[in-house]
Amino acid sequence: MKILVGHGNMDLDCFGSLALARYLYPRYIPVRSRLIHPMAKAMYGLYHDHLGFMPSRELKGEQVEKMVVFDTRNASKIREYMDYIKPFKAEVEIYDHHVHNECDIPGAVLHEAAYGSNTTLVAEELMKRDISIPHDAATIALTGVFSDTGSFTHENVSAKDFEAARWLLNQGASIKMVKQFLKVWHEDVQIDIFHQVLNSVSFRNVHGYSLLFCHIQLEDQVGGLSDVVQKVFDVENADAMFAVFSLQKRKRTLIVGRSRHDSIDLSKILKNWGGGGHPKAASATLKELVEHDFVNTLRLYLKDVLEPACSVGDIMTEDVKVISDSSSVLESSLFLEKIDHTGVPVVDDEENLVGFISLRDISKARVAGQMKAPVRGYMTHKLYTVTPDATLRDLERMFLDYNVGHVPVVSNSKVLGIVTRSDYLKHI
Repeated sequence: MKILVGHGNMDLDCFGSLALARYLYPRYIPVRSRLIHPMAKAMYGLYHDHLGFMPSRELKGEQVEKMVVFDTRNASKIREYMDYIKPFKAEVEIYDHHVHNECDIPGAVLHEAAYGSNTTLVAEELMKRDISIPHDAATIALTGVFSDTGSFTHENVSAKDFEAARWLLNQGASIKMVKQFLKVWHEDVQIDIFHQVLNSVSFRNVHGYSLLFCHIQLEDQVGGLSDVVQKVFDVENADAMFAVFSLQKRKRTLIVGRSRHDSIDLSKILKNWGGGGHPKAASATLKELVEHDFVNTLRLYLKDVLEPACSVGDIMTEDVKVISDSSSVLESSLFLEKIDHTGVPVVDDEENLVGFISLRDISKARVAGQMKAPVRGYMTHKLYTVTPDATLRDLERMFLDYNVGHVPVVSNSKVLGIVTRSDYLKHI
């Protein structure tokens, strides 16, 4: 017997991979896990006959010579199948996009690529071999691609994901059905937990990063907790989020992490607790209940492992052109034209920052016929400044709240540098 399997608690991307794998390996039997992720239950229910999965329990007593694994490279996540196959002597081949995780399945042949979706990895093989698929399989696969790429908004999205989506649409995939299957919540309990998490999260600053933490006690495991965390993370403006769920009945603890920052690699951070996943989305399960002070333990660990966040001082331009407040408006106009700037800081005789002169200010003086007047009479006196250690989040908020394009960087009224929208965008 030759079989196709995915990880336990099969999600939409896992189903998408297997729906395509049937055409890549036509003589292999797809096997279903006992557990299906809540987000995937509706789709599986409708396409049950089309998918044609064999329940994992029917592997008992079977001789499996080849097993192809999708969307994981960890033995613990396919233990359900391996436990039924005794002794396990099958050849193993893997298609997995979790390139940051280590493969612990001995002798496995690994196909990997850092794509946003694992389904894309399988679709790529079908495209290479010019294999066509029916529209139902294309719809299931496209749902997997949309799900794992966050509808093409996650930072791990690659050009290949877009190519796969285009190909699947050409194979007849239904966007209408994809939209239906991507509904975030199908159970009221998820909405209740969403409000619990939203009301209990607390912000903490760790090395310049804005981090969200919460600890929720639940009676038992609830499907879709990661989707709840993602929704809260979408609502809140933070660099990363760590949600800790104590599952009383199971005496276990689930940690779900989300990140927007390249420097906060969740796959590495949660590996400390036996977890894994992507740099921007990962989880870990502890086989014990933890106290509320575990959040503080987690925060202290992050304080040890995270490098300080990039600050304004790291991206500012240090060679700042300035003009004296005693110069005339005409002189400032000629100066701006010479250095090809739209504005510059204005300083007094002691080099203290006292204002900012822009082309708009000069235009007002020109209209009034006051080009020979001192700059101090037409410069902007109300200044928005930052210090070198200000965070980029502070800088972004200043650009948005005050609609300024140039922000002087100062210390004790002395100009140390200047940062512009262009500097910020280039860094991002």
